[in-house]
Amino acid sequence: MNIVVASGKGGTGKTMVSVNLAWSISQSRETHLIDCDAEEPNVHLFYPGRKTEEPVTVKVPEVSSEKCTLCGACGEFCRYGAISVLTKTVMFQAHLCHSCGGCLLSCPADAITEVPRRIGMVTQSQPSSSLTVISGILDEGEIAAPAVITAAKEAGEWDGVSILDGPPGSACPVIETMEGADVCILVTESTPSGLADLRRAARLAEALGIPAGVVINRSDGEDGPTLAFCAEEGIPVLLTIPFDREIAAIQNRGAILCAEKEEWKEFFFRLYEDALTIATGGIT
Repeated sequence: MNIVVASGKGGTGKTMVSVNLAWSISQSRETHLIDCDAEEPNVHLFYPGRKTEEPVTVKVPEVSSEKCTLCGACGEFCRYGAISVLTKTVMFQAHLCHSCGGCLLSCPADAITEVPRRIGMVTQSQPSSSLTVISGILDEGEIAAPAVITAAKEAGEWDGVSILDGPPGSACPVIETMEGADVCILVTESTPSGLADLRRAARLAEALGIPAGVVINRSDGEDGPTLAFCAEEGIPVLLTIPFDREIAAIQNRGAILCAEKEEWKEFFFRLYEDALTIATGGIT
């Protein structure tokens, strides 16, 4: 069961929901928590400790100067401009390469091979016997976040429960995180921008055919527009977290709300149960 926690914008409390949801589930069954926000991963802040690391690589072209005839076929194929065929050499810009392999296939002289290039890493730790934390971390200056997200998902792939903390927005990294999900929990806040981005995230989940529910975080009691949108779209509101100083203080010191407040452990486990129901066609 893959449960993605997503949001249309950053700063809504997506990681807070992911961390507490995983913690509450792990008290009774084995759980994987996968941080797919490869550009700004922060799940590790709540689960510090010893980690293993594995590099993430992608395949990029390497041109043989001995075989290359400077025909220009590879440059013509590459729509991203990663390969440019000049008068006397071929120039390759690694950061523009999408690792599609098209240049290799288009080369009539068989002058191109593929070599690995590191773009990030996947870390793994086990804070408890029932919880495994996996993070995909994109190297500084790199742009291929989806490849790192794929590696993190593959590292955490199993038949049990996985909570995937997704990146903000609705671009390629979010789509890669949602791919293969059973249900999506959309975290929002009661602000105009929060509602606008909730609309975008809900449309994405719908386009991917993933059932969704909503968590309203930092609620100030003025949730009318958000509730109206959810009712109109048939998206259930599963949990409302108030704008509360004590909750903020717990979060700010890197503690886990469910671990300190028994009632929130129950609320988040109920969120898990509701997510399971949504995934099987219930709760509308």
